Amino acid sequence: MQATILLVEDDAEIARVIRDMFVRNNYRVTWATTGLEGWEDFQAATYDLVLVDLMLPEMDGFSLCKNIRLKSDIPVIIISARRADQDKVEGLGLGADDYIAKPFSMLELKARVESHLRRWRRYQGILEQQHKTAYLHGLTIDWDQREAFLLNKRLMLTGKEFELLAVLAQHPEQTFSKHELFEHIWNQLESDGVHTVAVHIKSLREKLRDSVKNPKYIQTVWGKGYRFIGELK
Repeated sequence: MQATILLVEDDAEIARVIRDMFVRNNYRVTWATTGLEGWEDFQAATYDLVLVDLMLPEMDGFSLCKNIRLKSDIPVIIISARRADQDKVEGLGLGADDYIAKPFSMLELKARVESHLRRWRRYQGILEQQHKTAYLHGLTIDWDQREAFLLNKRLMLTGKEFELLAVLAQHPEQTFSKHELFEHIWNQLESDGVHTVAVHIKSLREKLRDSVKNPKYIQTVWGKGYRFIGELK
């Protein structure tokens, strides 16, 4: 079974053993040593599965799982020395598909990876690709072309504005804090990112002709962040 795996593990000895085992079995493996590096690698290429440790520098495994799940449904397996039930519950709650506690058998890890890849490929085979989504009040999002239209007129969105609209629209009614949006879209952890997000949301609203007081698409959840409330046409 050939596949491309993203391995995010800061323990070099463990990572090399895992990488070498999968490479010997004809897998392609990209190894990242920090959470932030793993998130950048994930966005830069296409992967079939992610193996992620929880205790990572720069961005922990929980945050990485959450960011990956916002963009993709590919299998995510946590490999961690943390055995507490709460860690397992939190990791699975953030979208991970499996949790393997260290130390583990390489044969068990390989078997679990192959099992999740089989399920993922079956899912892909029946998944209907969404190309465009139309909402009431004239908004249409073209996912393939990464463009948005209002009343059939293309909106001149910047890349970051489209990313904001996309992550909100793909998770309707889910509230995102400014910090979460900044970390997810700008791939940075600076505290002043909340101002950057606010500025981009304001610009996006103006282009959508969306009122703060009576929003059709982006609603401010005071004290928490933003959520998408657009209704499907």
